[in-house]
Amino acid sequence: MLDKSIREIERERQGLQTQEKKLIAEIKKSAKQGQMGAVKVMAKDLIRTRHQIEKFYKLKSQLQGVSLRIQTLKSTQAMGEAMKGVTKAMGQMNRQMNLPSLQRIMQEFEMQNEKMELVSEVMGDSIDDALEGDEEEEETEELVNQVLDEIGIDINSELVNAPSTTVAAPAAKGKVPQAESTENDDGGIDNDLQARLDNLRKM
Repeated sequence: MLDKSIREIERERQGLQTQEKKLIAEIKKSAKQGQMGAVKVMAKDLIRTRHQIEKFYKLKSQLQGVSLRIQTLKSTQAMGEAMKGVTKAMGQMNRQMNLPSLQRIMQEFEMQNEKMELVSEVMGDSIDDALEGDEEEEETEELVNQVLDEIGIDINSELVNAPSTTVAAPAAKGKVPQAESTENDDGGIDNDLQARLDNLRKM
């Protein structure tokens, strides 16, 4: 609506400017002919025409300002409608969310996570204990073989000269405490694993 009014004002202004040019031409012509009375009358018409053109310029500027304000209001209204839609969507999401249920889910997740960490720790300790025993046994055998290689000549000479019963007896005595120690260590490991597994079953 305002754009149409602005276009009409622009057409009127252009018409007045055309009329202004015609008046100027007629004033010059009458002045050359010495018709000073006609020149004065047309000069007054020229002044009124120029004032009218100036008014049309001002009116057009005012209408353009109003159009800009209306466009700003439309943009603000559109923004308000968008915010209204967002607020409505947020309200629906908040109503759909069950906070107690989410809290229970998070608690269950934390419990299961702790349980999984404990199981992983127990399994890791068991594997480490098993591998550690094998490594210690291998290291022990390597050390014994190294020592025997270093003193093998003396041992062989002693085995030739010494009675067989004298050598066998200390060896038999040395093996018994070692077996008992291994059994005690395994029992301690089993008891520790059993205690951890019992704690897992209670969770």
